[in-house]
Amino acid sequence: MSLKTFKPYTKSTRGTVLVDKSDLWKGKSNKSLTYGKVSTGGRNNLGRITSRHKGAGHKKKHRIVDFYRKKDDMKAKVERIEYDPNRSAYVALIKYEDNVMNYIIAPTNVKSGHEIVSGRNKDIKIGNCMPLSDIPAGTDIHNIELSPGGGGKLVRSAGSSAEIAGMDDNYCIIKLKSGEIRKVISTARATIGVVSNSDHQNVKIGKAGRNRWKGKRPQSRGVAMNPVDHPHGGGEGKTSGGRSPVSPWGQSAKGLKTRSNKRTNKFIISRKKKR
Repeated sequence: MSLKTFKPYTKSTRGTVLVDKSDLWKGKSNKSLTYGKVSTGGRNNLGRITSRHKGAGHKKKHRIVDFYRKKDDMKAKVERIEYDPNRSAYVALIKYEDNVMNYIIAPTNVKSGHEIVSGRNKDIKIGNCMPLSDIPAGTDIHNIELSPGGGGKLVRSAGSSAEIAGMDDNYCIIKLKSGEIRKVISTARATIGVVSNSDHQNVKIGKAGRNRWKGKRPQSRGVAMNPVDHPHGGGEGKTSGGRSPVSPWGQSAKGLKTRSNKRTNKFIISRKKKR
């Protein structure tokens, strides 16, 4: 995949940079593996806005992606690579020898016609899925399970990958892109390779309308408001708020910590690097 730029016929095309999707499937998604997504517009069952800056957006279908890869020792052929509006990575439609079809996260450099397989003692080949104990150190992996049979939880976004640093008894030591190093039980599975669409980080949407297509409504800066509307508001002239960034209700803009499962902290060898 490569990036597309445009001649500056308008102010929006001057700054637009998009990913070239000409190599992707042009037709519709597999009907048996999709269902309709209901858009709430950020409103609850009473019609009141409970999540700000959401609304409208293009209609989407949800693709049922197989994060488990449990059909062992059965080869699957990659039918096509498709765009998925619900995630940054592309998805691959695969067909097993028994004619069962599934969507999986598409790794980089996997094309139509490639064969992949999952199970024990398989070749270290892009797209193959196997337990961490079978993967040699230094291999790039993605779609990593945290518990055996639980489905891939880590490293699923575009261009991401993790690296196996070594083994420690029954655990595999994994180095994530964030800099975090953690232990994962060696019987958990992962897929070989780097997630597709690595150019996703270089996209520049170019105009506000493209955000509206994504379902994002406009947002006003707190420093542009009055003190009654936001903690950053008010002041003479242009000020930057005079305090740490917060939400309209005083909560830190850095957000709440979402990693609530303290039991997994013992598996973290080194925390992610602070930027």
